Amino acid sequence: MTTTTLAVLVPLLPFLGAAAGLLLGRTAPGFVRPLAVLPTLAAAVIAAVVAARQGGGRAIDAATQLTPTGSVPIDLALHLDGFAVLVAVLVGLVATCVQIYSTAYLRDDPRYPSYAALVSLFTSAMLLVVYSGDLMVLLVGWEIMGICSYFLVGHYWETPEARAASLKAFLVTKLGDVPFLIGLFALAADTGTFRITGILGAVANGGLDHPTLIALLLLAGVAGKSAQFPLHTWLPDAMAGPTPVSALIHAATMVAAGIYFVARLLPVFAESGAALVVLAVMAAITMIGSGLAALAQDDIKRVLAYSTIGQLGYMAGALAVGDRGAAVFHLLSHGAFKAVLFLAAGVVIHAAGTNSLAAMSRMGGLTKRVPDAYWTMTVALLALAAIPPFAGFFSKEAVLVAAEHTALGDRHVAPAAAGWTVLVAGLLAAVLTAAYATRLWLLAFRGRGAEAPDHGRQPAAMTAVLWVLAVPTIAFGLTVGTITDWFDGHALTPSVTTAVLSTGVGLVGGLVTYGAWRHTSALAARTPVGTVVAHPDAEPALVEAQAMTAHTAAYGADGDAPDPADPGRLLLGPLHRPAAAGFHLDALYTALFVRPVQAAASLVRFLDREVVDTYVRGSGAVARGLGAAVRRAQTGNVQTYLSALLAGSLVLAIAAVVFANVNAGS
Repeated sequence: MTTTTLAVLVPLLPFLGAAAGLLLGRTAPGFVRPLAVLPTLAAAVIAAVVAARQGGGRAIDAATQLTPTGSVPIDLALHLDGFAVLVAVLVGLVATCVQIYSTAYLRDDPRYPSYAALVSLFTSAMLLVVYSGDLMVLLVGWEIMGICSYFLVGHYWETPEARAASLKAFLVTKLGDVPFLIGLFALAADTGTFRITGILGAVANGGLDHPTLIALLLLAGVAGKSAQFPLHTWLPDAMAGPTPVSALIHAATMVAAGIYFVARLLPVFAESGAALVVLAVMAAITMIGSGLAALAQDDIKRVLAYSTIGQLGYMAGALAVGDRGAAVFHLLSHGAFKAVLFLAAGVVIHAAGTNSLAAMSRMGGLTKRVPDAYWTMTVALLALAAIPPFAGFFSKEAVLVAAEHTALGDRHVAPAAAGWTVLVAGLLAAVLTAAYATRLWLLAFRGRGAEAPDHGRQPAAMTAVLWVLAVPTIAFGLTVGTITDWFDGHALTPSVTTAVLSTGVGLVGGLVTYGAWRHTSALAARTPVGTVVAHPDAEPALVEAQAMTAHTAAYGADGDAPDPADPGRLLLGPLHRPAAAGFHLDALYTALFVRPVQAAASLVRFLDREVVDTYVRGSGAVARGLGAAVRRAQTGNVQTYLSALLAGSLVLAIAAVVFANVNAGS
């Protein structure tokens, strides 16, 4: 087969698996798991073959016109460059691991067939975004991911947290998609095409008339999809979905789509220095704010959610300084270690029976209960904290080196202000990242107290994939010298200055957090925590659903556990409460947008029911009254009709006589 044919199969196979899974879910449930795993696995293998054939060389393009539009054509096009083929391999690998993990995690879930089909459709949509060479086709995958996230985040729809989170994720991302769609049409109007190659060619020839307006419109959609300030608030709440879904969203789909889109069209954004500065400021606020919020969270999955927001901020920062190679490099390494973190967190939640770090810190022996999760999560947290030689160190260094070169004037793609903004924020975020990663590890695995419940050996389907994903977490960064062909030939090696700075500040953040934990851990034994541990024999998905319900009941929606033994509380001081609540952005948005919209909706409902409906009901009442009056005269009695006729004739005669006399007198 040709490389193009193989590339077509990559998004097609998961789509066919999703369709077959939905059709056979009730009639032949035994086929559901093979249909979930095998097409996705085949897509991952084929994506690796496509990447090997492309080899980081010249981009492969193929297209056929999808439909004539009368103006700008829409093509069913493929654009396979080094970035696309590597990201597709990541998507296929993570999606396969998630599907395998889910066979055990949701083994007794009655809604597993629809869940597995939606995960496959989600994967297919992201692969369509990755390979697409036409923006309208890319938009199809973009929007399919949005609706899939709505259903998957709301999988535990019996719980109010899941229902609210799914609706919030859908609405917030759609809020960004409206200007995003306008920006796509404006871009096509300026360049005359939706084809990515045509757009980049037009930009190179100076054919973009409104670069700042278009870039800012597109950034609104990117901020929603990739959870960047100020449209990031949906992502922490999306943790109400099953843990495998969280791993898929955070590591390889949805939130990566916005970063990947900007990387694909970076020359468009580079035409506007103002847009790059806006992106740099957005990334800086996201990195620092999410780091502070992560340090204050009690729910282990919310810590990882804010971590994802911060790491996406690093990728956005790399794009803001005009280095898409560094951005995609960090996207790939982050996808590997973040998938490990979420899937390992699912194992830990199942073993501990709670998602509360405060409760885990009062358990002993959790490390012995889940050794696979312990070791792989430790490696992934080291990668997250950018400790060498793990993948996160090399990819984060690539971002900081790009920012340093821009700040010092060695690169001129972006303004120096963008470089300094990203560099300073990146170093501050490195301290915070190391701090919350250390805090999570200490609270989860160095607890003191009663023994954690013994579930026996965790299912192999849940633990084996952790080690599979741990391989790129450990080794991917070491390939930095050999993969430059896939990254436009751009060097990704660290520089001594940024390596020493970022590693140094990271170690400081980790050591300070360790010191704070040593100071506060003595209080853990004296401070009870009011969370409820789920039944130890329940399946993992049920344990997670019960843990979320118990956590909200004990601590409230903000996850602010009243725990003086938490080192995060000591480190943040007065910032802890607002940081735990996400700096009250949800409350601010509620006051500024939700309540006014609800008030306007209430006014419209009042006017519709009490004014418009009143006129409608009034006209109907008048018609009914006239009908009733006329109906009284229709008795069917001939004598009555003759009497009425005689009386009428008499009245007319009298009126005629009176009228005649009046005229004669005048």
